[in-house]
Amino acid sequence: MRYSIALAAAMLGTPLAAHELRVVTDIPVAHSLVSMVLGDHGTADLMLDRGANAHSYQLRPSQAQALSQADVVVWIGEEMTPWMGRAISGLGGDAHSVALLEVDGVLLREFGQAKDAKAHDEHAHEDDHGHAHEDDHGHEHDHHGDDAHTGEHGHDAHSHDDHGHEHASHDHGHDDHGHDDHGHDHGDDHAHSGLDPHAWLDTRIAINWVDAIATELAEHMPDHAADFAANADSAKAEIAALTAEIDTLLAPARDMAFVTFHDAYGYFVNQFDLMQAGSIALGDAASPGAQRLAALRADMQADAAVCIFPEAAHDPALVTTMIDGTGVRLGATLDPAGSLLEPGAGLYGTLMRNMAQAIADCAQG
Repeated sequence: MRYSIALAAAMLGTPLAAHELRVVTDIPVAHSLVSMVLGDHGTADLMLDRGANAHSYQLRPSQAQALSQADVVVWIGEEMTPWMGRAISGLGGDAHSVALLEVDGVLLREFGQAKDAKAHDEHAHEDDHGHAHEDDHGHEHDHHGDDAHTGEHGHDAHSHDDHGHEHASHDHGHDDHGHDDHGHDHGDDHAHSGLDPHAWLDTRIAINWVDAIATELAEHMPDHAADFAANADSAKAEIAALTAEIDTLLAPARDMAFVTFHDAYGYFVNQFDLMQAGSIALGDAASPGAQRLAALRADMQADAAVCIFPEAAHDPALVTTMIDGTGVRLGATLDPAGSLLEPGAGLYGTLMRNMAQAIADCAQG
């Protein structure tokens, strides 16, 4: 007699393993946020190898197979990991893809939109719905929605729907520094446009993404929706506490102008009211020319830059060249994508805390 697997298991007294969600993520940050919410109801696979460049990566055959077998794919978006987008487009399975940059209710920014927090405060975002967004300093902005917003330099921005979600407001109580845009000509700045995909560096956006992940997981495993919601609440409380901790850590650096390797830190700079004097490379794939570097050195002098920071997965030689003879301090290596950190639920907090500590340490000499 033939028995079904379920009947045989019941007769043998062996319980069947409950179905667990198979979630695939692109970079460590997405993996960390998913791990916070997923808990013990599944496994989250990370595609990006440790130390690899998040913007240019080639999946191994085993990773492509894992992707094809996933129930859910959570990734940052085409602007951050185009290789993941190509892999998803070739999927032949039932996996559901969630691009976090397309989640409703977050205020995204353009590369080059603002050089510092003050410029960001003065920048208005308009839409047809008139939703208001209040930033860290209590300034009110129009929150963009169905229409694309336009950045400071007139670039067309990323367009997505706004369903009325709002960021939590963190009132740091800081005064504006009066740090004006000096109007320096960077030569090739005009070619640097498009959506800045490093949105997780604003903790308010990370909180929004946690909710979106919980909603998506609940759709695939409705019996555990309450668990996902509870895990999301815990994650959001943890990120809120992290935000306050970072704000305190950065107090010594509030008036320090600094330079980074590439333009990836706008969300962090704007949220925590920092003063970035510029970046060596404009984009993730941009290679700075002599005119660009000369203009940046002029900016560093005009802004009295104190520190410059190398970055994980990028050659530090240019950083060394830039500070030669300037007196600018060399800071610790920043890792905005968490590519060098141990993957897991705690990675996001470690990434953000390490970045704040590196900036604060350099500010204090």
